[in-house]
Amino acid sequence: MTDTAAAPAQVPLVDYLVLGDRPHLVAHQCTSCGARFFDRRNACAGCFGTSFEPAEVATEGEVRAFTIVTFAAPGVPVPFVSAIVDCGGTSVRGNIINTEPDPEHVKLGMQVRLATFSLGTDDNGTEAIGFGFEPA
Repeated sequence: MTDTAAAPAQVPLVDYLVLGDRPHLVAHQCTSCGARFFDRRNACAGCFGTSFEPAEVATEGEVRAFTIVTFAAPGVPVPFVSAIVDCGGTSVRGNIINTEPDPEHVKLGMQVRLATFSLGTDDNGTEAIGFGFEPA
């Protein structure tokens, strides 16, 4: 008999993050106009269409806007960089990670790629996984 330990369970922090060998984001795309949303929709904010399909979002992008957050709720480590990243035409809100949170290291137009990280493990061994963007 061989001893095969099961890999620890992982759950994404948000339902639009797909884990595995190739982590990526999946948006809800309006079948009428192509607008993309990450939250659940009954109707498209662009054309009022009611039909959506899953659409894989590019894993690389460009920083379009950012702010360096220096004050946050108790227990949230600061400073950190919150950004809007253009991923092949889809705007994604996320933090810039794995780089110093200052204007010398984060710039408008900076090329970034999707990265995942552990947020912690519960008492049952299930690990929560979040995402951000790191310099490409």
